Amino acid sequence: MAVPRSKTSRSQRDHRRGHIKITESALSECTNCNALIRPHRVCPECGFYKGVEVIEVKAS
Repeated sequence: MAVPRSKTSRSQRDHRRGHIKITESALSECTNCNALIRPHRVCPECGFYKGVEVIEVKAS
């Protein structure tokens, strides 16, 4: 069974994990109300998806 000869330092460990990070989520503009939404999802502001009303949003 493989066993490390010595402890891996924090620096070596963190250099190895340099590419592991959270990416910023992409946003696109709603074609109906111009609100920023995540792509390929129904707009929570107006309820439209690709120019078609999918859900009815209550007016507040």
